[in-house]
Amino acid sequence: MDVVVGGAFLSAFLQVLFDRMASREVIDFIRGKKLADDLLKKLKMLLLSVDTVLNDAEKKQITSLTVNKWVHELKDAVYDAEDVMDEIATEALKCRVEAKSKSSTSQVQQLISTSLGLFEKEIESKLEKIIDRLEYIAEQKDVLGLRTSVGRQSSIRLPTTSVVDESEVYGRDADKEEIMKLLLSDDLNSNGICVTAMVGMGGVGKTTLAQLVYNDEMVKEHFDLGAWICVSKELDICRVTNTFLEAFTSHASDSRDLNLLQVRLKESLFGKKFLLVLDDVWNENYIGWEVLQKPFRFGTRGSKIIVTTRNESVASIVQTVPTYHLKELLDEHCWLLFAKHAFGGQISSHASLELEVIGREIVRKCKGLPLAAKVLGCLLRSKTDAAEWNKILQSELWDLQINQNDILPALWLSYHYPPSHLKPCFAYFSLFPKDYEFEKEQLILLWMAEGFLPEPGTNQRLEEVGYEYFHDFVSRSLLQQSSTSDKSCYVMHDLVNDLAKFVAGEFCLRLEGYNTYKIEGTTRHLSYFRARCDPYTRFEAFNRARCLRTFLPLKLAPWYGHSLTSKVPLELLPKLKYLRVLSLSHYQNMSELPNSIVNLKHLRYLDLSCTAIRRLPEATCTLYNLQTIILAECSFLAELPANMGRLTNLLYS
Repeated sequence: MDVVVGGAFLSAFLQVLFDRMASREVIDFIRGKKLADDLLKKLKMLLLSVDTVLNDAEKKQITSLTVNKWVHELKDAVYDAEDVMDEIATEALKCRVEAKSKSSTSQVQQLISTSLGLFEKEIESKLEKIIDRLEYIAEQKDVLGLRTSVGRQSSIRLPTTSVVDESEVYGRDADKEEIMKLLLSDDLNSNGICVTAMVGMGGVGKTTLAQLVYNDEMVKEHFDLGAWICVSKELDICRVTNTFLEAFTSHASDSRDLNLLQVRLKESLFGKKFLLVLDDVWNENYIGWEVLQKPFRFGTRGSKIIVTTRNESVASIVQTVPTYHLKELLDEHCWLLFAKHAFGGQISSHASLELEVIGREIVRKCKGLPLAAKVLGCLLRSKTDAAEWNKILQSELWDLQINQNDILPALWLSYHYPPSHLKPCFAYFSLFPKDYEFEKEQLILLWMAEGFLPEPGTNQRLEEVGYEYFHDFVSRSLLQQSSTSDKSCYVMHDLVNDLAKFVAGEFCLRLEGYNTYKIEGTTRHLSYFRARCDPYTRFEAFNRARCLRTFLPLKLAPWYGHSLTSKVPLELLPKLKYLRVLSLSHYQNMSELPNSIVNLKHLRYLDLSCTAIRRLPEATCTLYNLQTIILAECSFLAELPANMGRLTNLLYS
């Protein structure tokens, strides 16, 4: 079972729940209903009692399986409680909207009175069950010896002007020289092509070194053609071949005809000396590699391929020359990188000299990992108090052996110490694959729909809060601007992506392939990669996720023409009544939604872009929580429902 790192996550989530319980909609709705009011007060007291030990539980759960299970149970109960609060708020909103549309006040009162009687009993039953669970959980915190923390962990938001200069690299001159000698050498392999594998742990700088070499002017002059592709976990031969073809011919193709693609690549490479970089290769399939590299043999002698990977097995499959093992940085080089971000490169004042002494000790704990040095430097940039620096240096987390997904204690601190309000948003990144290019606006709309953003202050919109959160991640170097797309796209380092997956646990699940066995009853957020044709068998296990909030398909292959079985919208989705985010985008056979969409009363985000949708059902107008409807490139859309004006929370469409 994955470790669920949820203490600080829960602190933030509990605050959202407390705000919802104190909201005008909830208070007004239960006013005068003594039983429900008593249950609500009891629920709040129980939540406050467990909230006091969450910081202690967060530290202990990594080494204690029992504490880990306690946090897991608490987190599941908190999710359930938040769902109930959302049901109350949604019912209140429904009554308010529908009351305005009725002509007869007496009819309205009679309708509301009848429906509320049944609704109130249902809510009270759910609250009683949640309270029973929380009472047991609260008792167990004492059995586990969890200690109460005094106050909440304080932290300082980094300024948005904390910009990182990515062009400066430390301590890699010798490595670059060695790789350059290999690339520019006249020594030829018998097959006319030389494959070099650079191997090192995640975050050590393999990609950076490859970029330095690839962009060197001597290298550019030495080769006729060059191309770069980030392969990542799955080796999609057609995608890789298409990418190389586009680089060589400037012609984009979505073809999945491997024979046609390889013939074209062979023709493009024939008689040319080329340099190819395959970055971040994970797949150990020897046959796949053999198939992929067949066209490469038609280049002229002296052509070179660089493969970067964490996996020695991958290197043994692809290499034709000895593996180049990229080692960690020396402490001095790591210090220069850390200082660049922590001090802006300036160490002059007495206070800074004191911090330098502590900072060098912190750098030694990074064990030469450039990413850890960079992230911790950004983390400490706005902190001038030596106590804050010592707090990180002396953290017990440094000594923990966290082996899953190459996550090191240094990187774990980049999650542990930032403000708690960022942590649910950070865990949400686990839904997206490595090398995914985030569009800022889309991510903020998703955060809004999931309820991760607090109500804005005066003269501030909710999306502006999202922008602040997003730029906080950028300033902490947890997100970086993409070098391949426009300025609105950002990427996350693969090691940081590992961390997001680690902290999210089974509550956020990214399905890769058909591994639906991982879906649990506790799964709340789920993403998957679209296939050309998605049959219902792929989604049957979704029924286990009784309280699923997120149904998010992602694009994996470069081709279009996805289709989805009609049983998903007709049979599956109506059962997932707690959905807040629903995307059916790019399913080109999706021409209509069933009226049963009325069951999705919690829905806030609906993406139907690039589908064949012709009209929205009238039932859409009863989804009063809807904030976003995306209908981009819906060329068959003929009309919208007449009562769209009832969607008073709709912000984007």
